[in-house]
Amino acid sequence: MPETNESPGGGGEVLSQSEVERLLAQVAEQDNPAAVLQAGAAPASAAKGNAKPYDFRQPVFLSATELRRLRFRHEEFIRALSARLSIYLRLEFTLQMSKLHTVTYQKFTENLPNPAHLSLFKIEPLRGIGVLDIHPRLGLTMVDRQLGGSAQTVSSEREFSEIETALLDQVVQLILTEWCAQWTPPPELRPSLLGHENNGQFLQTAPHDTIMLVLAMDAQLGDCQAPIQIALPCFTLEPLVQTLSPVTDVEQTPAVQPPARVQWNRNFDDVPVPVTAIWDHLTLTARDVANLKAGDVLPLDPGCTRQVKLRLADMCKFEGHLGTAGGKWAVALTGSTKAN
Repeated sequence: MPETNESPGGGGEVLSQSEVERLLAQVAEQDNPAAVLQAGAAPASAAKGNAKPYDFRQPVFLSATELRRLRFRHEEFIRALSARLSIYLRLEFTLQMSKLHTVTYQKFTENLPNPAHLSLFKIEPLRGIGVLDIHPRLGLTMVDRQLGGSAQTVSSEREFSEIETALLDQVVQLILTEWCAQWTPPPELRPSLLGHENNGQFLQTAPHDTIMLVLAMDAQLGDCQAPIQIALPCFTLEPLVQTLSPVTDVEQTPAVQPPARVQWNRNFDDVPVPVTAIWDHLTLTARDVANLKAGDVLPLDPGCTRQVKLRLADMCKFEGHLGTAGGKWAVALTGSTKAN
């Protein structure tokens, strides 16, 4: 019997079986927006905003915002560390950030130089072990400077002696202490050295797929230029990232602040300042000046008394006119001048 689109009463439409199934499929898609991928078929459309790209070969646990905050904090650390090392070594020590990025532990160890001077450390109370890589050439140059040398580049084609390692550990401890100081207030961080290694292939401080935050710096001491790297597992930094202020998310250029009001220093209250009043409308020749003697009279233009300049410690600061006050000569100030 053929299908009809009219009801028995002739009132409305009667949907076919295929139309009913299509409506049910649309309702199911609205209830469950997840798409199912089938081999050889195009993916069904999913709700916008639910799908995000993810690289399973290079997972990143820090967002772009968190990396930007960490970059600002480490730029402050580099400036402070450069000053501390310059004072400690009694010679200018320059540092500049070359890169701040995340890599897997395996890739980080593969890119380490060989030989290398690697210091293994732990930051209490955080979990995880970090690695501080100081290029051997730079390390030996710093040791030479600690022993009173002139910071000339020292050959790195040899291993560190026990004394050299102990001296360089003092520099390493200073670097780690300054890094921890950038994260105060609490938690209070305490660095401790765990050991050394000269080949990155032998490091086993974390699984190969652990994501590391690596701070790479270019250092210069005297005529020696070499890199320094600090690597920490991202899970070590999780408690610290949460303490970063969102203020660092704004642009690096700070807002223009109104100039602060100048405050008077009370230590200057009793400093004597000589005050002299002059006018420069009288001109004499050198001969006339040489012949001046007591009792001579110099004729003055009456207008000169109204164009007096007041000098404070030989610096012309005010203008005024001559008069008297309390039976003594005085100058009434009429304005200021920029002339010296």
